[in-house]
Amino acid sequence: MASGTAKRQILSVSRRSDIPAHHLDWFMASVEHGEALVEHPYTRTLQAIPLTPETVHTLVFWTKDIGPFLKRNCDRILRKKGFHLYFNVTVNSESPTLEPGVPPLDERLESLGELCRRVGSTAVTWRFDPICHFLDTEGNPRDNLHDFSRIAQHASDAGIKRCITSFVDLYPKVVRRARAVGIELTERPIHEKVALVLRLNRQLQRFGIDLFTCCENDLQAALPFGSGITPAACIPGPLLAGLFGGGISLARDPGQRRDAGCRCTKSRDIGSYTRHPCPTNCLYCYATRG
Repeated sequence: MASGTAKRQILSVSRRSDIPAHHLDWFMASVEHGEALVEHPYTRTLQAIPLTPETVHTLVFWTKDIGPFLKRNCDRILRKKGFHLYFNVTVNSESPTLEPGVPPLDERLESLGELCRRVGSTAVTWRFDPICHFLDTEGNPRDNLHDFSRIAQHASDAGIKRCITSFVDLYPKVVRRARAVGIELTERPIHEKVALVLRLNRQLQRFGIDLFTCCENDLQAALPFGSGITPAACIPGPLLAGLFGGGISLARDPGQRRDAGCRCTKSRDIGSYTRHPCPTNCLYCYATRG
């Protein structure tokens, strides 16, 4: 058990896979054991990470489908045990090509609203991530913004005040994966990105939602002064301390993309690329090779 002066950890669950949607058996069993066996992403060695309310300040969940988590009442079980919960929920426009493995949008929006009713909207951030531009199989320019306003309306109705976004990163494996299904992901020039996020921000302001960017230093540098669009901390230590009390380090995470603009507070990720493979098969995913 942590001493009265020891700082508790923030656990990220997880940047490496969608654990709330696909690996709840493992996670809830780890909670019952009081520790999670975590595989190092490079050396593959295993380390036991304490997983108790005395050692964990906040569990930060990342997911595109919070439905299974809610259906199993994991939120209620974890809060009854004494855990603090925070959620990064990605809800993008419906696109069977870009996101073949997610539920229909109506179902995801219903789950988002239910999550906010259960845990409070201040503990939920909506991620529209990433913004994708591409040429379809016939060479026509497309993007994934067609449901943005609809999602924003539902997020606002649920009480959500934060939206985080970024543009797709064209890693070679991502480009190859897209070409394999006949589409070409494209990079927009910086002035077009600026115009787009300013337009999205104007839409969100009508809904009372603030827009943040994730790892977009070049974009931030090109935005006009006073745009109101600021760099995100997807694991926001000061916000978590305000919600759940102090006792955590507010140092920035050295293991993330700080040079690209990551502002996340230091955390420990308990997911694994290999032990917890994600079957969602999002076309743009950097975490999978297939």
